[in-house]
Amino acid sequence: MVTKPRLTLPGALALIAVLSILAYAQGRDVWRGQGNAENDAATDRDSGSASIPASSRNAPGAFDYYALVLSWSPTHCSSPEGQDDAMQCARRDGRRYAFVLHGLWPQYERGYPESCPMRGGAWVAQNVIDGMLDIMPSPGLVKHEFRKHGTCSGLDATGYFGLARRLYDKISIPRRLSNPFESQFMSPDEIVDALVAANPALRPEMVAVGCGGPGSRLKDVHICFTKQGALRECGSNEDQDRMCRSRRVHIPPVRSTQRE
Repeated sequence: MVTKPRLTLPGALALIAVLSILAYAQGRDVWRGQGNAENDAATDRDSGSASIPASSRNAPGAFDYYALVLSWSPTHCSSPEGQDDAMQCARRDGRRYAFVLHGLWPQYERGYPESCPMRGGAWVAQNVIDGMLDIMPSPGLVKHEFRKHGTCSGLDATGYFGLARRLYDKISIPRRLSNPFESQFMSPDEIVDALVAANPALRPEMVAVGCGGPGSRLKDVHICFTKQGALRECGSNEDQDRMCRSRRVHIPPVRSTQRE
């Protein structure tokens, strides 16, 4: 006759403990998996605008507003990339740039489209490129901006750069930032205040200041417009703390050879 093993009280307690640990571990893995899925879904929701259906994301013309991006040329010219940029940074005619047009960016309220599919391709005619070089002194930049951003505007290259110039011409640059000969240090709020003072229709919530690199140099300013070209408040892309957290921004001088 075979005698069945008997489970003693200490053995039963040990078995219960092992089973509890295994159940907890399994439940924890399931919970962690659900939590990650919820976080991923939240990230997906945050990556675009609630006003643009998911099926229309990255479709030409489907965006919420424009950001007109003006770059501070002396910061670019002091960078390693600027050392090889003769057209913008080492012109033989002595011209030096202050703010230049970097681009006109279609934006969602949160996030942005880019490199949207365009029938016929993202080709920019040479006469369009030449017509932008006085405010956007880089043929490569002109072509790059249309490929990445202009294709999402719903406009062809002629219409896109025509709108970019009209919006650029709407903004008056404060005198102290038009052709400075000396380095300046300002807070982002002071830069915004100077732009608002020079443009009566502009309000602080329509502007954001970007900085970066050694010494928190002025990188660019974003000014926000509706799709029809009217000034409007910016979306979360232009969150000031994200674009420049420094309270003291270095503004390198233009070093122009011509005083205005």
